[in-house]
Amino acid sequence: MLLLLGCDQQSQDVVRREPEALPSIEAEVVTIDYQLWPTLVRSQGSLFGDEQSTVGTEVAGRVAKVHFDLGDSLQKGDAMVTLDLQEFELQVVQAEAQLQQARASVGLKENDDEQSLNPEAAPPVREALAIWQEAKSNLQRAKDLQSNNAIARGEFDQAVAAEHVAEARYSSALNSVLEKIAVIGVRRAELSLARQRLEDAVIQAPIDGYVQRRQVAPGSYLMVGQPIAVMVSTNPLRFRGTVPERHAQSLAVGQEVQLRIESVDQPRLAKITRISPMLELQSRALVFEAEIPNDDLSLRAGLFAEAEIVIDPQAQALVIPHSAIVEFAGTQKVWKVVDGVAGEQEVLAGARREQGLQILEGLNVGDRILLHGEKGKIARVVTNTSTDP
Repeated sequence: MLLLLGCDQQSQDVVRREPEALPSIEAEVVTIDYQLWPTLVRSQGSLFGDEQSTVGTEVAGRVAKVHFDLGDSLQKGDAMVTLDLQEFELQVVQAEAQLQQARASVGLKENDDEQSLNPEAAPPVREALAIWQEAKSNLQRAKDLQSNNAIARGEFDQAVAAEHVAEARYSSALNSVLEKIAVIGVRRAELSLARQRLEDAVIQAPIDGYVQRRQVAPGSYLMVGQPIAVMVSTNPLRFRGTVPERHAQSLAVGQEVQLRIESVDQPRLAKITRISPMLELQSRALVFEAEIPNDDLSLRAGLFAEAEIVIDPQAQALVIPHSAIVEFAGTQKVWKVVDGVAGEQEVLAGARREQGLQILEGLNVGDRILLHGEKGKIARVVTNTSTDP
């Protein structure tokens, strides 16, 4: 028993001396606490032009000249294609002659306005009115003679018939003049249409933008509606991406989006401007758009981009410095300081950002870890300062 008591006493002395035998290291220690860690959703997509227009022709004709090429910058109203104008000019001349003919048929001179024309003052109407008035006078005399039995019944009937014929001719002449006035309106509309066709023979750019595709050459014959080019407006641009269904209800117009664009060094900031009213049925994702200013026209449509959307700007998380984490054989760990002694602590890390690394499991608020994990080992930690993450 004395031997056993002696061995037990010797073992206790070893245990008490073991911590004293640990080596010491001088290291900086940080205390873990919650930090502002906005909730982000990442999305991938491409940049699209604000407007894209397929330019077509409104009239048929042969191409006389092409004023643009691939990549050209055009302003709204710039001439793109000119068709052969000879036929369209002749149509205008023909319409002008037909209008002049219709005006002359009712006695209008070159500078007279047909709106002020009085149909009853037209020469054919005045002639028919005079004949009708004469017939009415003859009928009145016949009535006077009949009352005195001084005219035969047949002669009286002839006077009545003549008055009716004269009245019908007057109505016919008046209707004829009204019809000719209506024809003047038709001829004027035909002239306006011919002039419009002449104007449409010079195809103009519908928007401000760049030529994405050219589909016409001099000498080719264009049918009505045939496309000649595709134009795209690149200021502003639109980023179009998707978010998973679980984040669909958190998306809102006005949320900030940070875009990292392929071949562009600095990220661009944008805001969500449009959200689809329904999810894509196959992918179960919600489509959204963010508008990107492009005043310097340095960005091009079609570029690939990655977006970070701030869903909850006030969210918090446990965050440690990047230097504190140690990765080995697929595991992640830190050196946790307990009672002044550093020991390994396995952790589960989350998102990695510029300000640090999110910790999901393995650490709690108030835990102290080594700032530089590569210096860590089982030892007593000697430090003069304590730094917050």
